[in-house]
Amino acid sequence: MSKQKKAAFHNLGCKVNSYETEGMLEAMRNAGYEIVDFQEEADVYIVNTCSVTNIADRKSRQMLHRAKHLNPDACIVAVGCYVQAKGADILKDESVDIAIGNDKKSDLPAILDEYFRGQRESFFCKDIGASCDYENIPIHSPGEHTRAYVKVQDGCNQFCSYCIIPYTRGRIRSRKLEDTLTEIRELAENGVSEAVLTGIHLSSYGLENTGKNIDYALQGLNNSPLLELIKAVAAVPGIARVRLGSLEPRIITEDFVSALAQIPELCPHFHLSLQSGCDATLKRMNRHYTSAQYKEKCDLLRTHFDNPAITTDVIVGFPGETEEEFETTYDYLQNLGLYEMHIFKFSERQGTVAAKLPDKLTERVKSERSAKLLALTADLSKQYRLSFLNRPVEVLWEDEETINDQTYLTGYTKEYIRVAAPTSDNFTSGTISKGKLTVPLTDEIMLFSAEDYKKPLENPTEMY
Repeated sequence: MSKQKKAAFHNLGCKVNSYETEGMLEAMRNAGYEIVDFQEEADVYIVNTCSVTNIADRKSRQMLHRAKHLNPDACIVAVGCYVQAKGADILKDESVDIAIGNDKKSDLPAILDEYFRGQRESFFCKDIGASCDYENIPIHSPGEHTRAYVKVQDGCNQFCSYCIIPYTRGRIRSRKLEDTLTEIRELAENGVSEAVLTGIHLSSYGLENTGKNIDYALQGLNNSPLLELIKAVAAVPGIARVRLGSLEPRIITEDFVSALAQIPELCPHFHLSLQSGCDATLKRMNRHYTSAQYKEKCDLLRTHFDNPAITTDVIVGFPGETEEEFETTYDYLQNLGLYEMHIFKFSERQGTVAAKLPDKLTERVKSERSAKLLALTADLSKQYRLSFLNRPVEVLWEDEETINDQTYLTGYTKEYIRVAAPTSDNFTSGTISKGKLTVPLTDEIMLFSAEDYKKPLENPTEMY
């Protein structure tokens, strides 16, 4: 009887990648592999790579090299976006034995089976832009028992001038509704209470089947495929919460938001990617809205939801971004009052329009601007969390954690505020508790109490 082979995984990049890694891991376990930690000696190391920035490329290479160092005799498999970006050239790296693109991840066990039988074909990657089929990589056993990411869409048709994703992920493709619901029903039966719907361009869900483009979904139609998906997921028994991944700002219309507000399970937590608060920069980025229009979307969400969490992405140091343009973005964000901002320094990606733009900024300038916005988002996040002091919240409990030498059970509100309660309070992972937030426990965690809540404090910042 042959010895059971060991496989180790390492994931880089976005939530879509994380989901796909979990799917590949489950498939490998079902194929008879023992899954071990990446730092252990294994027969196969699988690195699900990322290529969204130069740093992501470098981390992908580093992890592939680390795997080969851990066991020079192991089979090292590079999977995903870095493979799509590099093409067959990736095999020039002696650390890589097999390269698998973004439309072949479900074939991983079969590819390895052939490899260990002596078949030495090593490159499984085609032109992703020509792919029309959604690759289904289902997950049956959740990694987390209370909250699960569920991938429902792949690809992007937007072609923002800085972004390589349309080239590494291809055109929009959506998962069948019934396949999604089947997975979510299984997850709910296994203890999942919250489903997080995610995709490369979630707002495009279902549009490839209509013959329409993203503009069709932005006409305020409340029977859009995405809305129907959300309603169907919310109706699955056992699912108490539905949270959405990143949304295209233009999908936020009166009809769409008013329909969302009628879904009790929907979490009032919206990630609307902005990238810049300066209209001139937005135009160079090929973003299809203005800063004023983006603010209108935020205002619309705040009209239909009580103090919703609105988060975003911002790129600093885009080619041609003057000091005045940056200050315009800074002032805009300061006044917009978002919950969190993910700040990225512009990273040139070969093959994109932005790579050819003049007036590149130095790393020093990009770092200075990034630091300034990071300080701003830390302040805005604190203000948002404090706005919930003594206000009613619902917490979905997840894990035990040691904080300040004491053991707490931690979880998240529907707005994705992280909270904690002493284990002596006897809350249970996987359950939802109603109560209030009392005091900041750390800079990023609020203390929860199930006591009757009172009206908000007039000066909550005094709690810090």
